[in-house]
Amino acid sequence: MSHELPQAVTARKVAPLLSVATVQERILGFTVPMPTETVALTESLGRITAQSIRTCEPFPPFPASTMDGYAVRAQDGEGVFCIQGHALAGHPVAYTQSPRQVSYITTGAPLPEGANAVVRVEDTEPMGDQVRIRVGVETGDNVRQEGSDLASGQRLISAGVKIGPIALGLLATAGISQLEVHARPRIAVLSTGDEVCSPDQVPAYGQIRDSNSPTLTHMLTCMGAKVHGGDHIAHDTQGHLREAFEFALSTSDLVISTGGVSMGELDLLPALLKDMGAELHSERVNMKPGKPFVFATVDHDTGPKLLFALPGNPVSAVVTFYVFVALAVRRLQGLAECRWPTIGVMVPEPWQRDSMRPEFHRVSLVWDPELHAGVGGYRGLSTGSQASSRLLSMLDADALVEVSPGAERIELGTVLRALDLRQW
Repeated sequence: MSHELPQAVTARKVAPLLSVATVQERILGFTVPMPTETVALTESLGRITAQSIRTCEPFPPFPASTMDGYAVRAQDGEGVFCIQGHALAGHPVAYTQSPRQVSYITTGAPLPEGANAVVRVEDTEPMGDQVRIRVGVETGDNVRQEGSDLASGQRLISAGVKIGPIALGLLATAGISQLEVHARPRIAVLSTGDEVCSPDQVPAYGQIRDSNSPTLTHMLTCMGAKVHGGDHIAHDTQGHLREAFEFALSTSDLVISTGGVSMGELDLLPALLKDMGAELHSERVNMKPGKPFVFATVDHDTGPKLLFALPGNPVSAVVTFYVFVALAVRRLQGLAECRWPTIGVMVPEPWQRDSMRPEFHRVSLVWDPELHAGVGGYRGLSTGSQASSRLLSMLDADALVEVSPGAERIELGTVLRALDLRQW
């Protein structure tokens, strides 16, 4: 495909250089959670709760033995007692236990009425239809009281929380069979540029295989989003780009593209999006990597949309996704906490800083128990060359260390803040 470039290129107006924090706040300001829907408990794993969930009954619903042994009256003390009956898990007894009598009981079984403690089987001596109790116990010993795990009306899970296996188990315990969650956001992913081709193709001279779409598609899938269009590449023409974006906007809640946002003659996206009615809230960010970064909103026929146009270099695309796009995805999902957790990371060697821009340095984390007077802490091992084209620098990255700009280098032992990517 050939392009006819203008004889005289009109200078593009340079957009203001915004801080990372400013862009993050703008993103959160324009992003609202998805509507809610009711799902079965069995389909709720990984979904985000839309409301707090409380118990309707106590758990356990009865006093239960925590041991195999004998249900006793604590005030009867030690001695030889007649066995009045058996209390087995799942089979509650129908009698009231008499004074100076005991009941054989298994773990989890309800205590017979009249009993108030359990003696472990290893502290007893069977004697036919009698048993010798060799130790004294206090009222409530080895008994899990009604409601001791979960009280009636107790809040189990707050709104805006991701349902994991333990949360799902708690909900099952409480008899919650359905719950309100936020709908999963629909996200379109597309790459742009004549220089990229599909991963299954042999690149022509001057081309490279597209890594951005598969990388971002699977990152989004891991976050629980519905993703489509990850195999689509839009060419560097106004018509082809417009067609691709129109389709993506009509079928998605959020659109992510890579490429076409720098200052070159074929970086057509900022002007195209404005022409399509989008309002651009960011075009350049004071960060490294990822300076060219477009965040826009569109009032589309199918509803308001969010649009992110990321840089084409693979590391720049991934880093801006972590720093910016993930905020919007998590807010759309309904998560109460949208930001990545941060940790302190010690620099293991002197680092040269960029003189102008804050940098997100990729590191793997190593726990050192000797740091901070034996309390322990993380050392950050650089993943090597931090070139924005080198996706290999992200392979073993556990964190993005935030390095402020300056002329002087960062010395060994300095502790810096980092985004903890292991929480993915």
